[in-house]
Amino acid sequence: MSANGQFFARLVWFILVVAVLTLLFRSILLPINWSSLFSSDSQQDVAPRIVEARGNLAQDEKSTIELFENSRDSVVFITTHQRVMDVWTRNIFSVPGGTGSGFIWDDDGHIVTNLHVIKSASEAIVRLADGRDYKAALVGSSPAHDISVLKVGIGIQRPTPVPLGTSHDLKVGQKVFAIGNPFGLDWTLTTGIVSALDRSLPSDNGRHIDNLIQTDAAINPGNSGGPLLDSAGRLIGINTMIYSPSGASAGIGFAVPVDTVNRVVPQLISRGKYIRPGLGITVDSKLNNRLIGMLEIKGVVILSVNPGTAAEKAGLKGATISRDGRVKPGDIIVALDGHLIESVDELLSKLDKYKVGDVVQVTVLREESEVTLPIALQPGV
Repeated sequence: MSANGQFFARLVWFILVVAVLTLLFRSILLPINWSSLFSSDSQQDVAPRIVEARGNLAQDEKSTIELFENSRDSVVFITTHQRVMDVWTRNIFSVPGGTGSGFIWDDDGHIVTNLHVIKSASEAIVRLADGRDYKAALVGSSPAHDISVLKVGIGIQRPTPVPLGTSHDLKVGQKVFAIGNPFGLDWTLTTGIVSALDRSLPSDNGRHIDNLIQTDAAINPGNSGGPLLDSAGRLIGINTMIYSPSGASAGIGFAVPVDTVNRVVPQLISRGKYIRPGLGITVDSKLNNRLIGMLEIKGVVILSVNPGTAAEKAGLKGATISRDGRVKPGDIIVALDGHLIESVDELLSKLDKYKVGDVVQVTVLREESEVTLPIALQPGV
């Protein structure tokens, strides 16, 4: 047989062997149901698992649920807008501002919130828990307390005002509840305790907001202006700010105490502004720090006494300023109604707890002797 014949013979045998092997493997593999290897033995439907009976809710859970359901309708969601002008076309249009929270103060449609929630806004929209939206009008604000009052015209189905509590008798450790709209997530409840009392923090205007409640209830951007409630569902403060390097809740939040709110808000509604009670004197924080540092004492130097005031009638003496600008202190306030006074901010904070017309006992250091004088408070610093 020639070489070509041998090659073709081998090729035919090779093809036949491949064909036989292919048929053999197909006959072996095809009958196997591979899907059966990955399925259960039974093809019956599997029923859902039986749910275990939970039993009754714990009493504190019931109380928290009831508190939220009773208070939710009294909390509002506030969105703001700003009017801006296109420098090229002179067209005025509205752009979104910020969001925050607030709560129903009375049956006349007054809404209490933080000043910083609506600051610089041209328009504020108040949304009720039932979804109704109302344009709000600004009634008044107190920068010293970061409090603003808005008003909306709610015709029917007016939400119930938040029940009022007290803050002077709060105790560190008691439970608190915050309702608001953090990050625009409407009507959120967070819980915690009173972490500390009588905190003081700087505000946007450079002055301090005093007597703040510190809480570990989660407060985030958007919670501002919402109510802080006690376990009875009563208002004990306005959630106003957080302490956090990241801008989110770090377990340190602050609220303006309700005793301050209940003193400031009625004035904002009736007058449009808050008139702080004063002694009728002139003081200056920066100058006071320099003078007190030189004298190595603690107190508030009275720079001048306003003519015709109760302070003048009581005989308070202001400082003397020489021609070369040197200041010689007169009376230095060291106590108010027996409470030590060490700075201008502390004096203003103490006075803020009174109202115009109240008589306070002012203790001054005069020529190395202490003198106590009764003075009726008047409008002003």
